[in-house]
Amino acid sequence: MYVHFIKPVCDWLIALIAFPFFCIIWLCVATAIKLEDGGPVFYMAERIGKDSKKLMMYKFRSMKVNAENITNPDGSTYNAKDDSRVTKVGKFLRETSLDETAQILNMLKGEMSLIGPRASGWSALGKLSA
Repeated sequence: MYVHFIKPVCDWLIALIAFPFFCIIWLCVATAIKLEDGGPVFYMAERIGKDSKKLMMYKFRSMKVNAENITNPDGSTYNAKDDSRVTKVGKFLRETSLDETAQILNMLKGEMSLIGPRASGWSALGKLSA
């Protein structure tokens, strides 16, 4: 009962309560992203959801539009402090983790939980089920 009812309801209620507060912050973040380069506000990435269903995870865009996808030899995403693909606003968003707050939208949709495993990239599905 906890996993199928109580936890999802709690996640949804927490997201609903947090939503108005974050809307104020999101308005500032969205404006800063748009003013910097005029590109899209959100970065939407395919992730593996519950029961291996595909979901689009929302994040505020922190990189330049159409930035090259660079991965490390182990398949993890390249992520360095001096990454030239990251915008000035994006650097601030990453340092403060504000880029991740858009995932409250995923919580409201019932696709993600506040507490639980981090959603893996869609390309990891074969590795996870092996």
